[in-house]
Amino acid sequence: MEKRGASVVAVDATYNQKLVQAREWLGSKVEYRVADVCDLRPSDLGVFDIVLFLGVLYHLKHPLLALERVCALSRDLVCVESQAMHDGFDPAAVPVMEFYETNELGGQFDNWVGPNVACLVAMCRSAGFARARFEGMLDDRAHVSCFRTWDGAAGTAPAPYIAGIANTATLDLSFSASKDEYVSAWFSTTSTGLTADEVFPETGDYGSRPLKVASAGSDGWEVVFKLPPGLEPGRHPVRLRVRDSAWSNTVLVAVDVNREQRRERTVACGDPGLEILNASDGRTWEPNLVRIGSEAAITLWARGLGGCSKQDVCVRLDGYDIPVVYMGEQDAKDSVQVNALIPSGIAAGVAAVNVAAGSSVSPPVRVELMRA
Repeated sequence: MEKRGASVVAVDATYNQKLVQAREWLGSKVEYRVADVCDLRPSDLGVFDIVLFLGVLYHLKHPLLALERVCALSRDLVCVESQAMHDGFDPAAVPVMEFYETNELGGQFDNWVGPNVACLVAMCRSAGFARARFEGMLDDRAHVSCFRTWDGAAGTAPAPYIAGIANTATLDLSFSASKDEYVSAWFSTTSTGLTADEVFPETGDYGSRPLKVASAGSDGWEVVFKLPPGLEPGRHPVRLRVRDSAWSNTVLVAVDVNREQRRERTVACGDPGLEILNASDGRTWEPNLVRIGSEAAITLWARGLGGCSKQDVCVRLDGYDIPVVYMGEQDAKDSVQVNALIPSGIAAGVAAVNVAAGSSVSPPVRVELMRA
C-alpha cells in the first residue's frame, strides 16, 4: 500500500520485531502501533480511506465489536478476510458461527470463532456498514468488501418525507457515539411493498443498512437502523431514499451534545420577518404548554412562512429539529398553522421553540413540557 502512494498505519495486538526490522531495511515510513483492535478509536488513530482487516476476526472473542471499531475508523472501504466455514455464499442461508473454547481450530488456543459466509457478511452489515459484498473464497478463507456509503445515485421518483425520528431506546432525539444506538424514522412514500434492501437511510456521510422496515398504514412506514459508528460530536443530518426515489427532507440529530449546547441553536438568525405568534399543545390546545408522552404534539402559528412547503419547514425544540407533519394555509393575517410530533422521551421542563425555514430561524418562544 505504501509503494502505491498510501500513507499507512499498521496495528497489531503484540509487538512484531520482524515488521520493525523490515521497515528499517526498506526505509519505510509506515507508522506502527501496538493496540487491541477493540480499543481503537478515531480520536486516537485517525480515519482512513481504506482499511485492511485481514486474518484477524477469528482470533477475537468479540468479533462484532471489533468490526464496529474498524467501521468507525473508515471513510468508506474495509476489506475483511477471515477463516470461514467453506459452505459458499447463499444469501438465504442461516448465519451460523462456531465457537472454539480451546484449540479446536488449527490447534491454536487464540482461534475463537468460525463463521459461515452468511454470518460473516451479516456481521459486517450489523457492525454499521451500508453494504457488504462477498468477493469469494480461497480454501477456507472468505473475502468481503464493506462499504460505508450506498451504491449509485438518487433517482427521480417522488422523495419520501420523514415525519418523525427518535432514538429507539430513549425515545428522544439525542444519541451517543460510544453506545450501540439505533434510529427509528417514520416516513411517508408513494412506494409500496418496501423491504430492507430498498430503503437507504443516511446519517451524515454514512449509510446504515436497515434492521427493520415495516408498514405503518396507508402510505406510512417505519425504518430502524444503526447509528453509524465513528460520528463526531455535533448535529448530523438524517435523510433517506427508497428504490429509485430522490432524497427525503433532512432532520438533524444530536450526537454527544448536551442540553446547554443544543440551546445554542435557539438564537434567531436569517429573515427577521419569521416569528411565532402562538404555541400550544397540539391536542388540548393549552397555551405555552405541551403534555409530553405517547402521541405528544405541538401546534404553532407562525408568520413569515408564505411560499414555504412542509418540506421546507421544521420546528426546533431546544435545538432538536422536529419535522412538520401538518402545515395549514396562510390566512389573512399572514399566519400559518404548523404541527409537529414530539418524541415521547423528551425531557420535561421549559424549552425554547423556534420555527426554521431554510436558513431563517424565528426568535424563540418558551413552552413548558409537562409529563402527561
